[in-house]
Amino acid sequence: MTQKNQTPLVAASDQSNLAVTGAMTQPEINKLSKIFNDVIACLEVVGDTFSEEQKKLHELRTRLQEGRFHLAILGQFKRGKSTLLNALVGDKLLPSSVLPLTAIPTFIQAGDSLRAEALNMNGVVSDKITGDSIDELSAFLSKLVTEEANPENRLGISHVKVFHPSPLLKNGVVLIDTPGIGSTFIHNTEMTLNFLPQCDAALFLISADPPISEVELEFLHRVKALVPRLFFILNKVDYLGDSEKRDAELFYKKILKEKVGFEEDVPIFAVSALQGLEAHETGNEGKWSASGMAAVEDHLVHFLAKEKAAVLRKALSSKATDILSDILLQINLTVRSLNMPLEELEQRQHTFEGKIKETERQKTVAGDLLTGDRKRLMEFLEYQAADLRQKGRTHFEHILEQILADNVSIDKARQLLLNELPVFFERELGDMSRIFEARVTEVLQPHQERADDLIETIRRTAAELFEIPYRAPESSQAFAMTRQPYWATQQRQSFMNPIPEGVIYNLLPAGMRKKRMRKYLSEEIGFLVFQNVENLRWVTLQNLNQAFRRFSLELADRLEDTVVATHGAIKEAVKKRTEQSHTVANELQRYEATQVSLEQIMKNIETE
Repeated sequence: MTQKNQTPLVAASDQSNLAVTGAMTQPEINKLSKIFNDVIACLEVVGDTFSEEQKKLHELRTRLQEGRFHLAILGQFKRGKSTLLNALVGDKLLPSSVLPLTAIPTFIQAGDSLRAEALNMNGVVSDKITGDSIDELSAFLSKLVTEEANPENRLGISHVKVFHPSPLLKNGVVLIDTPGIGSTFIHNTEMTLNFLPQCDAALFLISADPPISEVELEFLHRVKALVPRLFFILNKVDYLGDSEKRDAELFYKKILKEKVGFEEDVPIFAVSALQGLEAHETGNEGKWSASGMAAVEDHLVHFLAKEKAAVLRKALSSKATDILSDILLQINLTVRSLNMPLEELEQRQHTFEGKIKETERQKTVAGDLLTGDRKRLMEFLEYQAADLRQKGRTHFEHILEQILADNVSIDKARQLLLNELPVFFERELGDMSRIFEARVTEVLQPHQERADDLIETIRRTAAELFEIPYRAPESSQAFAMTRQPYWATQQRQSFMNPIPEGVIYNLLPAGMRKKRMRKYLSEEIGFLVFQNVENLRWVTLQNLNQAFRRFSLELADRLEDTVVATHGAIKEAVKKRTEQSHTVANELQRYEATQVSLEQIMKNIETE
């Protein structure tokens, strides 16, 4: 590997004082981690009562340490995507783009050593390589992700993970290589589009030679609505003079504004990825900066990763606050219950149990409403599938008539239809997924609000009944459908059955031959449209079931946790008062000390 020369380049370009994971500074990570550690330490004083809460805090701390920023690299075939990725990593990692890539995403992420894994459609590692040889790893990738070595992904690879000890990757960035748009394999473009919503940002490569194409502009129109942050790399500027470079940047800003609707100040970074890679290989800091890659690394990669880290930090702080609020509610109930006269405690316990039973009835009603909405969504899916079958049939029948008008052979006609299949259905897959995901999120939102009300009712009732402080938790967001990249999970069977008539077609009169071809190919179209629509319907149905199952389980878990944090504390206090009265004083002292410590931690969080 060429790692020995990387450190000075990264150090020179690292102007944001960024340290590790997610580009959050080490002090920020340490501060939030300390909060988690302090709460866990406080809970250990009261034994294993809060073991589940401690587990959740450990999970949040792990999420903090493993935050990831997903950055996709987009561009037309031969724009220099592989060279740019290699320059960012600092090694000739990816195979040359001379060979068109198949529809397999490659995730390049941090690792202590160089290795790669190929995962099959079930998420199981089917092939892997370890060692320090860049050449061997590049050859390993070539046999998986190029159409020449793995045509139409016959190896059944879902995606490839590459682990590399690059300082950039250790900052939490995951680089995602995508197939070049506008290559021979047109459906790769649709697969890329379906994957983009799962990325945090994307770098789009253009170059001065050749200028931006209509294919790229059309692609950008669709990308614009899918990626949260999109930036442009003007690559291959090493042969341009300063004035030519400025002219090129102005030209592209004008095109992007007039043709795609971007603002005039859309960032365009002029780079020579090739010179950047050479700078890494020679350890030449000046050349790294002159190549323009330092600006990309600093302003884009680091800045965006830090931006996401701030969002992650806020989310984790919010979750930690909710967990701490639940713990304090439970501790406050315990302290109040241990101080209260036993008879009064038992009366209040009885009143509270009545509220819990009422909430359980409301939960049953909420479950019935949820089941009804799930059924209606399944019906909506069936309507979608029926419309798509009709749309597909009409689309391919129209193409068939165009093909027959050209008097091509049946083999040629079949191949033309096969070529259109992945293009059409990949596009429809993306559209169906987005429509259905929006519908599921919309349907689940009122259920989420109803669940929040049920949970808050229990918490508020306990707080009011026992006259203790109450903090309302933040509302959880309704669950949206989650999905793997469809280009990774969908194996498409686009084959056609052998033609029984064989060469007889060539011996028939032209009119009869065309009539038979139309009949035969029309039947094949019906079969293939039905098969592909069923594939899409099945995938969407699985996502629907998963979304509702996750939502129902989460609702049940949150209600159970709330009951444990309230009713459980009261029941335990009653038990201790009736069975172990001689230990109550010591127990009360430990809980009161923990209460004071946790209240101070909560104040520290709220005043940040």
